Amino acid sequence: MDKLRITGGRRLEGAVEISGAKNAALPIMCAALLSDEPLVLERVPRLMDVATMAKLLGRMGVEVDAGGNGVELRARRIADPTAPYDLVKTMRASVLVLGPLLARCGRAKVSLPGGCAIGARPVDQHVKGLQAMGAEITVDHGYMHAEAKRLRGARIVMDLVTVTGTENLMMAAALAEGTTVLENAAREPEVVDLARCLAAMGARIEGAGTDVIRIEGVGSLSGARHRVMPDRIETGTYLAAAAAAGGKVKATGAAPESLDATLEKLREAGAILRVSQDEIEIEAEGRPKPVNVRTAPYPGFATDMQAQFMALATIARGTALITETIFENRFMHALELQRLGANISIHGNSALVRGVERLQAATVMATDLRASASLVIAALVAEGTTQIERIYHLDRGYEAIEKKLSGLGARVERVK
Repeated sequence: MDKLRITGGRRLEGAVEISGAKNAALPIMCAALLSDEPLVLERVPRLMDVATMAKLLGRMGVEVDAGGNGVELRARRIADPTAPYDLVKTMRASVLVLGPLLARCGRAKVSLPGGCAIGARPVDQHVKGLQAMGAEITVDHGYMHAEAKRLRGARIVMDLVTVTGTENLMMAAALAEGTTVLENAAREPEVVDLARCLAAMGARIEGAGTDVIRIEGVGSLSGARHRVMPDRIETGTYLAAAAAAGGKVKATGAAPESLDATLEKLREAGAILRVSQDEIEIEAEGRPKPVNVRTAPYPGFATDMQAQFMALATIARGTALITETIFENRFMHALELQRLGANISIHGNSALVRGVERLQAATVMATDLRASASLVIAALVAEGTTQIERIYHLDRGYEAIEKKLSGLGARVERVK
């Protein structure tokens, strides 16, 4: 199992090119199930989760041609509308095949999802929405069995904001009979990117990016070519790393408009930011200022940036309060940061982080995807050489992170 070995104490200097967004690419790949024509995707990141999704779609009968920085998918026929446990357990985004399969095939068998151990992420909103559209869904032996001769448009008010739930229902509604209205819909940029791709395929969607999305179903969808949006979490991670380690870093090929909350917190931490249409340059000197963070659905502060800002707070000149409102079990990285000398106390869904002058290297273990990123940031500023184990979590969401950090002057190596 691969490990990362990072020797801290170096400033970061240079430019880093941002990859396509994992959280946009995965649902868009599932959209290929809605048409028998080719869906050509550009700027698809080379990640473990993307490979898992390609394998899942291939098992169903989708032709997948991955080469260079793109993927072509064609679902001429869906041989088996089943998402088995052995694939779904490694990546909960696999549940995104449920809506498209039901809309296209009239039936689906999808394992209940697994993924990162960061708290309960139920699929009840997916199920309730599809049932409102006329689907019959039962759960048996860990699988959701869904059937519907033809989904019908419906007004669906979601009890809570769910990104994958919004995406699943949006894809299902694209081929449903009549009009579907999703209320309390997720507003994340990745939802908007999926809507753009579906529109290019011929779907009729209004309101993506707001909390009310209206989808007028059509009889069929065509193929399309789509360029996946930049990864806002990867962008924020490299900016947070520069704010912690100091230096001057430019993130190129970025989407600054998707990062308002993150950029504002970096400014609060004392970093100087220069933002253009598709570039963000950060300059930071000395220890950061403490920044209080409270996660919230978009456009609030992203839960996927919480761990990175906790790492930043460990060396801040003062005390920061970090409150997690999305997932109830997302402070597991705090224990590993403590191994590096961080002063963190947990109280329910809040963490009080008292900044220390310096961290000390140690061997630590990644517990989930974004926790891995927080340990990388901490290792970049710790004295000595830190070894991060179980980095398969990191490979799920960060493309070539050791190469990108090395390009900025960090001392990072992957150990087989």
